[in-house]
Amino acid sequence: MIRSLILWVFIGVINTLIWALVGIFLSILSPTGRMLHFYCAVPWSKIILWASGVKVEITGLNKIDKDKPHIYIPNHMSFFDIFALLAYLPVDFKFIFKQEIMRVPILGLAMRRAGYISIDRSSPAKARRTVKQAVDMIKNGTSVVIFAEGTRSLDGHLQPLKRGAFQLAISSGSPVVPVAIKGTNKIMPKGSFRLKKGSITIQLGSPIPTVNYNRETMPDLIERVAGCLRKMLEEEN
Repeated sequence: MIRSLILWVFIGVINTLIWALVGIFLSILSPTGRMLHFYCAVPWSKIILWASGVKVEITGLNKIDKDKPHIYIPNHMSFFDIFALLAYLPVDFKFIFKQEIMRVPILGLAMRRAGYISIDRSSPAKARRTVKQAVDMIKNGTSVVIFAEGTRSLDGHLQPLKRGAFQLAISSGSPVVPVAIKGTNKIMPKGSFRLKKGSITIQLGSPIPTVNYNRETMPDLIERVAGCLRKMLEEEN
């Protein structure tokens, strides 16, 4: 427990504060947030993984075109999903988060400057504006990562995928890439702040085109993506 406490002071205060301040400064030079991603978010995450004694292996990168926008939909079990994706998915992408995360002092400002999007569900009108902002960003060439389950899984099993991520995919016409993350629930499960050393694997599935789907056939797309995720999660490492 002492190790976890020390690590959280380092992760949550010192390391995060330093890189958030660097990111806010770099945002002056990089309005798109690209510099913040590669020169702040990536090293921030790699330092957290290194300090925590966590190793990451990623496969399937040959399946994607890193220069084209995709919507990456990973399963979600732990905060370490975020660190692993930032550190090892070599794409300039933006997260779409719950609005509460953007309210964290300094870090929230850095995330907004980096171009991350927060979903505002306080009213239907605000939610629609957020969705339009995300669609415009994707159409302009930006990839996004969305935890379509909406919250972290307690038991490691895939939860039902929410429609919002697929609405973005269909509206933007961008392919969906299922991303299976394994091992993060053993390092830091939901509801616990105890950190354990371990290994994480990230497996990218083949991009799934969305141009032939619409609002009526969205459930078919959701089930196709969920099926790919379940299959990859059930495979042995």
